[in-house]
Amino acid sequence: MKAVVQRVQDSKLVIDGKEYSSIDKGFLVLLGVTHDDTKKEAEVLAEKISKLRVFEDENEKMNLSVMDVQGSLHIVSQFTLYADSHHGNRPSFINAARPEQATELYEYFIECCKKTGVPVATGSFGAMMEITFTNMGPVTIILECVDGKIL
Repeated sequence: MKAVVQRVQDSKLVIDGKEYSSIDKGFLVLLGVTHDDTKKEAEVLAEKISKLRVFEDENEKMNLSVMDVQGSLHIVSQFTLYADSHHGNRPSFINAARPEQATELYEYFIECCKKTGVPVATGSFGAMMEITFTNMGPVTIILECVDGKIL
């Protein structure tokens, strides 16, 4: 399971021209699921993201978590995180989990994040979405969880 975590001032997601969800300060989390992922990866990744200390404290040091700053998570499925572009110019997405498995683990990941106490907004799995956000920093962290461990 892969996540691109962006520290944002705000994030808004639009589907079919209508606002679907939004957050103020927090993390925009783009989540990709691969074939070997299990609920364990979702649990570990949710815990890691909720405790990731990349918000500035009073000394302007990245020392606070999204929980510490009372931020939110904006979680969006993104199968393209498992793109393989080694051959040619058109990526292959064979490493991304099939929608049935990916949907289940995406929804489980959302539930794991909610259990941390951080407010959660989401996208709609499989929908064409437009996301606008203001990245603070910019700060972007890429996390990958394999066999229940963060790489």
